[in-house]
Amino acid sequence: MMLRDEDIRTIVAETLAEQQRLHRDDIEAIVLRAIATILTSFGMEEEDRRELRADFQHLRRWRKSVEQAQSYTFKAVITIIVAGILGALWLGIKLTLGK
Repeated sequence: MMLRDEDIRTIVAETLAEQQRLHRDDIEAIVLRAIATILTSFGMEEEDRRELRADFQHLRRWRKSVEQAQSYTFKAVITIIVAGILGALWLGIKLTLGK
């Protein structure tokens, strides 16, 4: 039985795809093992994953609320400064016209 070029290309492509899949699976396993090792070194076990996720979600909400408060504070300060300047200009114009 003689293999055609097309058959050889198909076999090579399938073999390369399988090797790539196995390589990707190996990398994922190594990364997961490394993450588990790091978390364990910090005293976090596999069962703590839900709590850790909840902690990060809480930190994200806290950060966003602080950023929002900073934004509102900045806007309020700018509004007060502009209102003060306009008030001073108005008083200056009123005093100038009143004399």
